[in-house]
Amino acid sequence: MRESPVARRKRAGAIARRLRKAYPGAGCTLDFVDPLQLLVATILSAQCTDERVNEVTKTLFRKYRKAEDFVRAPPDELEEDIRSTGFYRQKARAIRELSRDLLHEHGGKVPRALEDLVKLRGVGRKTANVVRAAVWGEAGIIVDTHVKRLSGPRLALTRETDPVKIEFDLQKLLPEKDWSLFSQALILHGRHCCKARKPECPGCALADLCPFSPKTRP
Repeated sequence: MRESPVARRKRAGAIARRLRKAYPGAGCTLDFVDPLQLLVATILSAQCTDERVNEVTKTLFRKYRKAEDFVRAPPDELEEDIRSTGFYRQKARAIRELSRDLLHEHGGKVPRALEDLVKLRGVGRKTANVVRAAVWGEAGIIVDTHVKRLSGPRLALTRETDPVKIEFDLQKLLPEKDWSLFSQALILHGRHCCKARKPECPGCALADLCPFSPKTRP
C-alpha cells in the first residue's frame, strides 16, 4: 500500500477515533491492587489468557503480598501455584528474579520511571508500558502480539516487525494523549474482531480504513 506519511498519520488518527468509540472502556483487563501485582500478572499472562491469570492470582496474591514473599518462596511451591498459566518454571524464575531486583535496587517498591522498570529482569517495554498506563496513567504504546499483528500486516501503520520499533513508529502517528487508549483498544479489537485466523471483516468498525479488508481491495 503506497501512502504518504501525512496520509498515514491522518488514517491513524481516524483509526484511533473509531477504536475510542468502539471500545470506550478499553484498559488493562488483569486484576491488581498495586504495581507489584500487575508486574507479576503481566509475566503470567504470556501465552495465557487474562481470564486464567485472574483466576490464579485470586489465590496467589493472598499468599504472596510483597517482593520478599516471592523471593523466599521455595521454587517448586511457586511453580505449583502458577502451573495452570503455562510455562510455569520460566515464569516462576522470572518472578523471583524480578522480586530480587526490586528488593536490591528499589527497596521492594516498583519504580515509576520507564528507564528503571526496563532494567528489572523479566520486564520489557511492553510490560513497563502496561504498568505505567494502568497504575499511574502514563502515556505509552503497548505492543503485544495483537498490536504487532494489527499495526503491521493488517492496518499497515508500520513495516517494522520488532516490537520496540513498532512502538516508536506508532508514537509518530498519534498524539501522546492517545497512546495508551489506542493500544489497549487495538488489543481488544484483535481479540474480539480482527482475529489472527478468521478476522470478522464484514462487521469491523475499521473496514474502510484497513488495507486488509475486502472493502478496500481493488
